[in-house]
Amino acid sequence: MITILFDGIAYGMLLFVLAVGLAVTLGLMNFINLAHGAFAMAGGYITVLLMQRLGVPFLWCLLLAFVLVGLLGALLERTLYRPMYSKPPLDQVLFSIGLAFMAVAGVDYFMGSSQQNVQLPEWLSGRTEIGHGAWMLGMGHYRLFIIVLCALLTVALQLLLSRTRFGSRLRASVDDPRVAAGLGINVNVVFLLTFAVGSGLAGLGGALGAEILGLDPTFPLKYMIYFLIVVSVGGTSSITGPLLAALLLGIADVAGKYFIPTLGAFIVYTLMILILMWRPEGLFTRKGGK
Repeated sequence: MITILFDGIAYGMLLFVLAVGLAVTLGLMNFINLAHGAFAMAGGYITVLLMQRLGVPFLWCLLLAFVLVGLLGALLERTLYRPMYSKPPLDQVLFSIGLAFMAVAGVDYFMGSSQQNVQLPEWLSGRTEIGHGAWMLGMGHYRLFIIVLCALLTVALQLLLSRTRFGSRLRASVDDPRVAAGLGINVNVVFLLTFAVGSGLAGLGGALGAEILGLDPTFPLKYMIYFLIVVSVGGTSSITGPLLAALLLGIADVAGKYFIPTLGAFIVYTLMILILMWRPEGLFTRKGGK
């Protein structure tokens, strides 16, 4: 039980890093980006290529995945996404899901449809067992690494959004762009940086998840529903909601597959339905914005 809880927390923290960029763009920027999984897939493939073909150490691959995918997100925000901010939600959905299908087709053409493997460094490949009997905890080193890294990222992101001038400028830009611009805030730059950071976090999540979730060209479509569940259940008021939703989803998914494998993802969807029936707006909802 304790090992299942530990693995569920690790899985949930990974889902949070993968989905938090969507939570920021959807909740704070009011843009529906269903191509978010394509950025995560890009981070995974960058890691695979750097490690397998160039021999770049794993930790450097994580950093480069964040930076390169963030730069890609900034480029696409400037050229493709920005004109869509003022469009109706349906236009945003069709546009972004079209990008996701284009990314799937492009990766399948250039990289092939086979599953990609990530060779973890030796210090992340082991497993440590603590305790005895029913209270024994089997900790995979890589899952422990994911929990620690994602927890640090969560704290840093929460502080960035709630305690810094950039976070206040972002909220002001979302609530009323015209007034924010009148106060001297460069709304376009704020949205550009926000989108780049969200894309970079998706790339980092894809790099971290390549070994656990698997990596192939269908990744953006396969995990799109998980990203949307995290955002819809957690709400968009802060980082706390998506974090709690991701942890619940991760623990329920791991426990359900272990104890009731025949039901598959049914437990996850049931949990989502029950939470949304109780709180249709999500666990946390930001009030006061337009």
